Amino acid sequence: MFVSYKWLSEYVDLTGVSADELAEKITRSGIEVEGVEVLNKGISGVVVGHVVEREQHPNADKLSKCLVDIGAEEPVQIICGAPNVAKNQKVVVATVGAVLPGNFKIKRAKLRGEESNGMICSLQEIGIEGKLVPKEYAEGIFVFPNDVEVGADALSQLNLDDQILELSLTPNRADCLSMLGVAYEVAAILGREVKFPAIEVNSIKEKASEYIKVSVDAIEDNPIYVAKIVKNVKIGPSPIWMQTRLMSAGIRPISNVVDITNYILLEYGQPLHAFDYDCLGSKEIVVRRANNGEKIVTLDDVERTLTDEHLVITNGSEAVALAGVMGGATSEVGSDTTTVLIESAYFNGATIRKASKDHGLRSEASTRYEKGIDPKRTHEAAERAAQLMEQYAGGEVLDGIVEVNELNLELATVEISLERINKVLGTEITAETVRDIMTRLQFDYKEDNGQFLITIPSRRQDITIQEDIIEEVARLYGYDNLPVTLPAGEQTPGQLTELQLLRRKVRHYLEGAGLYQAVTYSLTSKEKVHRFLNKEEQAAPIELLMPMSEDRSVLRLGLVPHLTDVLKYNLHRQVDQLGFYEIGTTYVPTAEGQLPNEIEKVAGAVTGLWHTHLWQGEKKPVDFYVVKGILDGLFDTIGISHVQYEAADRTDLHPGRTAHLSVDGQYVGFIGQIHPTTQKELDLQETYVFELSLELLSTFSRERVSYTPVPRYPSITRDIALVVNQTISAGEIRQVITDAGGSLLKDVHVFDLYEGEKMEQGKKSLAFSLRYFDPERTLTDEDVSSAHQKVLSAVEEKTGAVLRG
Repeated sequence: MFVSYKWLSEYVDLTGVSADELAEKITRSGIEVEGVEVLNKGISGVVVGHVVEREQHPNADKLSKCLVDIGAEEPVQIICGAPNVAKNQKVVVATVGAVLPGNFKIKRAKLRGEESNGMICSLQEIGIEGKLVPKEYAEGIFVFPNDVEVGADALSQLNLDDQILELSLTPNRADCLSMLGVAYEVAAILGREVKFPAIEVNSIKEKASEYIKVSVDAIEDNPIYVAKIVKNVKIGPSPIWMQTRLMSAGIRPISNVVDITNYILLEYGQPLHAFDYDCLGSKEIVVRRANNGEKIVTLDDVERTLTDEHLVITNGSEAVALAGVMGGATSEVGSDTTTVLIESAYFNGATIRKASKDHGLRSEASTRYEKGIDPKRTHEAAERAAQLMEQYAGGEVLDGIVEVNELNLELATVEISLERINKVLGTEITAETVRDIMTRLQFDYKEDNGQFLITIPSRRQDITIQEDIIEEVARLYGYDNLPVTLPAGEQTPGQLTELQLLRRKVRHYLEGAGLYQAVTYSLTSKEKVHRFLNKEEQAAPIELLMPMSEDRSVLRLGLVPHLTDVLKYNLHRQVDQLGFYEIGTTYVPTAEGQLPNEIEKVAGAVTGLWHTHLWQGEKKPVDFYVVKGILDGLFDTIGISHVQYEAADRTDLHPGRTAHLSVDGQYVGFIGQIHPTTQKELDLQETYVFELSLELLSTFSRERVSYTPVPRYPSITRDIALVVNQTISAGEIRQVITDAGGSLLKDVHVFDLYEGEKMEQGKKSLAFSLRYFDPERTLTDEDVSSAHQKVLSAVEEKTGAVLRG
């Protein structure tokens, strides 16, 4: 809802309260004000000018040379390119030195040899949206009525010295979808009175009942229908003040009669419709449900087919309007209209919503009907519209109204005690304060010893229960004034669970390592669900009873197949250096008819160049050890040591470049290269993947915060080359060395592998570097020799290795 600050000040005294201060107060009282727009947009130096003379530019066919009176001592010459500029017009003039939107400054200039001292402006050039400009001025300059004063501030005449508050209304606050509704709210906030528009209609002797008869066949859909007749109207533009108010609310001016109905919509929140009485085709209005298949051409020139769920306004035989949504083209008010029938009605919101949704027509009127309007304003709005048509369209208002009124309006009441209010709010508000708040809200009430019986006005249909009254008291008392208290009882600070904390650490680390997060479907196809799983893991997946497609028919057992799809999608779009990870749930079946086990895992897929520096000629493609390095860094980050990598065969993975990972002998996941055959089948390039159980990792994760001082004493390094069977892995030997080395052995790593022709068949040579030191003293040869001999003995005994000669 767009609320004009100047317009609002006609209903509520805003003295001493700026637009920004008012926005702050409204927001603090429960209705968010999204912003305050200053309409002048920094414009200055714009006045009303009078075109004294206009002649063709001597050197340009599309330019006019104008002599313009701007209220100065002498008229000035201005060159204008607008097609509609003419003598004796009152126009918007940006004088020399003026500033227009976008900090565009007006200077003296020569156009095709003729001096120009200013600029005659269109509405668009002074910051009004093109879609809001009246059609007659859409392609040229704007022309004022002749009653404006030459030299006056043009911004004030166009209401551009106003400020607009944009209210973000929740569905329950439909009462503020009108200026009067906002006035009630602001008056309650400020503790001031609401000034209502004075309605004085000078009716002629002719009776409206002689012109029209009204009947309603669908009373539940339309309990109130009011018709008012105004004749001898003269269609033309509405007054400037009305046009500018409509434009500031986002409505384009059309003509005086149509603009008046839109103005009342904004002022009262009561939608109106104006019919050309002479085009109705009869002297009666019948409101009924449409017949199935009945057709109507609406104001947008679209033929619409109706059903018996839609409410229509008819002339007794054919539909002339889709009730509450849009009028019909046959009875539209046009330039030759002389007699207007004003419709003001109260329609059922659900019925209007149905028609609006079915036909894709959501209008300002239908929005208000859907959310609920005040039935007490139906008559007032019709009278106010008739008054304005008399004043600004020269109409003659016929005496009386023709109506059907079957609404039995019973105002809601809420009974609540002062004790209940204070208990919920945690306050000690007095009965006097509650009385003051009810008075400011203009709610009628009776009080008996702290017990309130409150009668809710029809404009506030959102208030039905005690909690609603408590909210009204709280917001007008001031949310900032409510006491701050902590819950009673023992309190524990909120914190992340261990799994949540681990998930966050893993995500941060993998993103820091250069991988992008992927979020994929939990559903997959029967063909993909067993990819990258060993036979013992290939259980029958959980199937959906009614899948949307075969590609999403079963719950996934692993994450890697989805990540390969992500790689494939990007590779097909020429993005070939990729790394993705996903933290997601897999679904492992249990007993038949039981819910699956949901196991959270983390998986990754990497392909392309891991590092490139073309200037230095460096290219590092992804390989097994790049991905292993990522995982080693991850384990170090989450505090897991002694992770064992064991060569393994796995479905869809390269047999020589795949490993199972275990911690303390428990399997936690796998790493490997996608098998070349599978790689070709999936249309991928060389790709490496991993998948780990996040839940298992959480059981091993430790917060490792330790400090080791820099050694004061030197270390001693011994290298050994061992000849072992090819079937024995370096990891097995390294573990034996580590276990046998004792406290003096601080580091063991492999630095050479030999399997050449000089090596015995079925044997290989592995070289290890062992580093010994004691942080408390300098080691002697005897110390190291003793520890080293234990290592050699253990290696020979447990692996059959011998020292290479």
